[in-house]
Amino acid sequence: MIRGGFLTAEERRDLTELARDGLAEHRLARRANALVLLDRGMSCDEVGRVLLIDDDTIRTWHRRFQEAGVKSLKDFDYKGSASSLTPAQQDALKAWVTEALPRTTHEIGAWIEREFGVVYESRGGLAALLNRLGLAYRKPKAVSRKLNPVRQRAFIDDYEAVQRTMGDDETALFVDAVHPTHGVRPVGCWAAKDAKVAVDQASGRDRLNIHGAIDLETGATFMRDELTINAATLIALLAMIESHYPAKRVIHVFLDNAGYHHAKVVMAWLARPTCRIRLHYIPPYCPHLNPIERLWGLMHKHTTHNRCYPTFREFCTALLSFLREDVPRNWRSLCDSVSDNFRVIDPDQFRVLT
Repeated sequence: MIRGGFLTAEERRDLTELARDGLAEHRLARRANALVLLDRGMSCDEVGRVLLIDDDTIRTWHRRFQEAGVKSLKDFDYKGSASSLTPAQQDALKAWVTEALPRTTHEIGAWIEREFGVVYESRGGLAALLNRLGLAYRKPKAVSRKLNPVRQRAFIDDYEAVQRTMGDDETALFVDAVHPTHGVRPVGCWAAKDAKVAVDQASGRDRLNIHGAIDLETGATFMRDELTINAATLIALLAMIESHYPAKRVIHVFLDNAGYHHAKVVMAWLARPTCRIRLHYIPPYCPHLNPIERLWGLMHKHTTHNRCYPTFREFCTALLSFLREDVPRNWRSLCDSVSDNFRVIDPDQFRVLT
């Protein structure tokens, strides 16, 4: 933090005159102006917002003024310290970042200073160096170590076989349950730089339990609002699906390995001679192989992102209306976001953080 009052009376007078001098080069006057504002107690961030400059640039100007006085303001050929990194040092930096996976440029800058004695003042310049070295800021994906690539590949092959051999008297759906809690999901948005953006928040105590299914071919959805999700609600959902397709000889239903999906009462219901439902189980820990999981994400994007519903009833109405009405009605524009474009995820292909 730079404390105000670091200028002498003479320095303050000279810099103020320079900042007000209409004949002085604009870049020089702006640097003088920044130092005067810092001396008055403004932070680097505040000065940067006023002058439309990065706050790290303000810090660099202050440091150079402390080292060389007013004459430092007239040097416009200053090159960042990153230029002093040799190719060998850049290779070492790349190797360290690849191994250590630092979270911030501040941590990287501290390592550079500690290892090479080079001070990198600008976050933007350091980010540019990292980009030149083929490095980028990455957000880790949540990947279960229990993912089995062989079982995933087998499921995808089985699913594609079902798709290839289905006749006109067959159809396929995906089933899952979701439990959204009454509340808003804050997400980033564009706004004026000086605007402080906030969202109202509900109690977050009430939860909606939805047992649902979707037909990827037509966009038809089957959404049941339940008090709890169990084997009985699964049977009710399957019966609802069966009644919707009276002309279908076989209805293939793909679903995960939740305990109630294997319940004895469910198996007994499926064993009826007239039952037309055929269950296909998705491998464990593989939500990416169930397209309805993508529908739940789409639901939140359209209904809860930066949106607050004052009452739980309004919350339920918004979510269920989207799932029951908006999705089938707008399926042509939404289908690409809820597709069966499956892929195998192999944990061995990821650098797993521990």
